[in-house]
Amino acid sequence: MNKSNLTGFVLIFAIMMGFSWYQSRQYQKQAAAQAQLDSIARVEQMAAMAMDSMKRAQGIVPENEVNVMTMPAYKDSMLTEARLASASFHKLENDKIEIEFTTKGAQPYTVKIKDYKAYDSTDLYLIKPQASEYGISLFAGENINTKDFVFQVAEHNDSTIIMQLPFAGGGYIQQKFWLESGSYMMQNELSFVNMDGIIPRNVSMLDIDWSVVIPRLEKGYKNEKQYSKLDFYYDGDKKPEEIGRGRDESERIDTRFKWFAFQQQFFSAIMTAGTEFSSADFSLKFYSEDEYKAAGNLMACSANLRSDFQAGSGNVTIPYQFYFGPNDYRTLKSYDQKYEKIIPLGGWMVGWFSRLVIIPCFDFLGRFISNYGLVILLMTIFIKLLISPLTIKSYKSSAKMQVIKPEVDKLNAKYPNEKDAMKKQQAMMDLYQKAGISPMGGCLPMLLQMPILFAMFRFFPASIELRQQKFLWADDLSAYDSIVDFGFNIPLLGDHLSLFALLMAITMFIYSKMTSSQMSDDPNMAGMKFMSVWLMPIMMFFICNNLSAALSYYYLLSNIITMGMTWYIRKFVVTEEKVRADMMLRANQPKKKSKWQQRLEEAQKMQEQMQKQQRHK
Repeated sequence: MNKSNLTGFVLIFAIMMGFSWYQSRQYQKQAAAQAQLDSIARVEQMAAMAMDSMKRAQGIVPENEVNVMTMPAYKDSMLTEARLASASFHKLENDKIEIEFTTKGAQPYTVKIKDYKAYDSTDLYLIKPQASEYGISLFAGENINTKDFVFQVAEHNDSTIIMQLPFAGGGYIQQKFWLESGSYMMQNELSFVNMDGIIPRNVSMLDIDWSVVIPRLEKGYKNEKQYSKLDFYYDGDKKPEEIGRGRDESERIDTRFKWFAFQQQFFSAIMTAGTEFSSADFSLKFYSEDEYKAAGNLMACSANLRSDFQAGSGNVTIPYQFYFGPNDYRTLKSYDQKYEKIIPLGGWMVGWFSRLVIIPCFDFLGRFISNYGLVILLMTIFIKLLISPLTIKSYKSSAKMQVIKPEVDKLNAKYPNEKDAMKKQQAMMDLYQKAGISPMGGCLPMLLQMPILFAMFRFFPASIELRQQKFLWADDLSAYDSIVDFGFNIPLLGDHLSLFALLMAITMFIYSKMTSSQMSDDPNMAGMKFMSVWLMPIMMFFICNNLSAALSYYYLLSNIITMGMTWYIRKFVVTEEKVRADMMLRANQPKKKSKWQQRLEEAQKMQEQMQKQQRHK
């Protein structure tokens, strides 16, 4: 080893020893300072504990005061101080919502939605006092959750509030919330300022826990419960996923997603990540009907979320958004986040008809007419006119069936045995062809109307425009209309009697009696007749008795208009004389067998051949 190498090693050793001595001195100074802070914190904690004991002995401990006897000790003295501090409350508001914050956890304490009232005409609070708990958990030298600490207010005005949780090292966690005019959306920035030396570099995630008790806001338990749920949305999907529609449910999500919603029938609390949440545990639990009426609570929702965090990258800011507002289709759609998809409008076909026909028609009429009972009447007439071609086609088929009914009865008498079923069916097809009747002529138009019926079934209970709108004896078209309150529950029926549901069932029975006369007297059709005339009206009454009065009212109008159209079509459009003349004209025209009839004849020939072979054997 030459002289130069030896000198280099000596210098390197001297530098290392000097750096080690310097680091040791710095550590001793920091430890002494921290020990002094910890000593002060212990004294303060002991004093607080003594004060707490005195208060308890005197019986004057406030209900919400922190119990320092069970409070954990923190390494950071400023966290201990924040844990013992008293919370204060501050409001943000615009023309749409009013949010009260508590500095305990820097979180929303209450949320009031303006321009709406609860079922009992009181202010509508989507979040009531002590009904929400929001906290962020992470490792900052020790495990902490922001909900345990009182933040300091750094800035506050009508539209913005900034709250900070300081650490002894000079860094702090900051929550900034602000509202914009005319919006139900609250913006949020969660920031970690000068926390590089406090949060280790290997921390890559933070946890967010949000639990909310959604209060009772509507008149009827079953209706409100049935249309309340929890939704979550994967970025890029056509619609969100949902859990717990009207039932208790929990689900673990291990795939990244964009937002989730605690959805009541007509109002929602939606949280959206600036980028995406990485995973979540969701839970939804409904209160019983007795608790719903006594305590005024609908459901308890919870979301345990995990979000990305980049430690060691300087100041870190993570954006979030909170929507507190109505489930109004156009309002939700205006945020361009697919929020409007939480409104239950049905599957793709039913939802397509609702979005392109029902909602625009409903909104257009609502601009000029303030009485929504009249709006529903006009919309029902419009829809009936829209589908009238299908209705007339169905009636024509039914009228033709009525004309050939004697011939059908003769065929039933001619082929009474099951072994002649193929011959009977062939003879029926020949008769239908001569009369110009399609086997699906009566069923197909009705099937094409089914999406409209389902669209209405979905639309009315979910339409916030009908909420608390009065019409005739109904005080709220979005809830049931009660003319008799029993004071006790009857299985399947409930504790009341809905007049719109009863009238709807009666008109449904009358219409079924009108049309049942056109059904065949075939014994095999007896069950169908019984279901149509008796079973369906009774079932619909029990179903609609607890649902939206607007829905029962629509079905009532639809039945009345349909009966009127039936009478008019039978009297002037599809008379027996016109049907017979049309059938005679078709009888003189050359016959062309349909593909279905050709396949039926081939099947009949094959059956006859098989029967011959069996007889030869």
